[in-house]
Amino acid sequence: MSILETLRVYRFHYFMMLPGLLLAGLFVFYPILAAIFYAMHEWSGFTAKKVFNGFDNFLILFQDPIFWNAFGRSIVFLIGTVPLQMTISLALAMILNMQLLKLSTVFRTMIFLPVVTPVAVIGIIWTFLLSPFNGPVNSLLLDIGLVSQPIDFLGSTNSVMPSVIGVYVWKWLGITMIYWLAALQTVPDDVYDAARLDNCKGYRLAFYVILPIIKPFLLAILLISSVAALNVFPLIMSMTNGGPFFSSEVMEIFIYRTAFATDDGSIPQLGYAAAAGVLFGAVLLGLTALKGHSTLRDRKTTPGSDA
Repeated sequence: MSILETLRVYRFHYFMMLPGLLLAGLFVFYPILAAIFYAMHEWSGFTAKKVFNGFDNFLILFQDPIFWNAFGRSIVFLIGTVPLQMTISLALAMILNMQLLKLSTVFRTMIFLPVVTPVAVIGIIWTFLLSPFNGPVNSLLLDIGLVSQPIDFLGSTNSVMPSVIGVYVWKWLGITMIYWLAALQTVPDDVYDAARLDNCKGYRLAFYVILPIIKPFLLAILLISSVAALNVFPLIMSMTNGGPFFSSEVMEIFIYRTAFATDDGSIPQLGYAAAAGVLFGAVLLGLTALKGHSTLRDRKTTPGSDA
């Protein structure tokens, strides 16, 4: 069947796909191509003149210590959040998945509430809670005697990243818990019955029975959480704005500051920021492709997946 014949036979199907393709073209493919185009130009974004410089922006990026510092902080944030988030959410999912646990639905809802709360609201509230000036967290620590003076959680270069990491894990713990709960639903009831007959419970049931069964879901949840952990612009922007002294400036804050909000009064460099965005997007694309490859491999190795 030729291309024209295919278009004629399936014209209604393509017509129904047209709105989605138009939206994807306007809001996905065009911005990607525009970013690549701007990345190859020296352009401030405030003038009509664009000077083509090829790959010079990328070459300068590789020699820019500020870029690598921001990139490194993104990796540190990723390493600091994902393992903690996955471990705590898995423990909560196993506890809340118990059929005999009363009010499990209420607890699930309470843990999931921060997920649906706007990130900007979360950032502003936690900025107040962590404030060294009569903030509730510092007041509690002072009252119970754990500290002798208030801690400037968001104003110290040593504590700002752990503080933001803690807020991020609390904010998105519920969604990862939902992923684990979905994975736990695939464990047959017969497995629990057999484990109960063998008096296998507690950590032995979790480590030797349940975890091996839900292991195929581990990589998918890990990659989803990793991609999400690299997109933290609204939380860090609302809490620290990349400070103090750029100690919480991750890649997204670096791109934004370079393109629109330079702190030293210099001219914004939209082309240079676009090059940084392209490199950062390539990292995210690589993680997403890895997730797709692992999902396809798991489907091929799962019995009955072709049914």
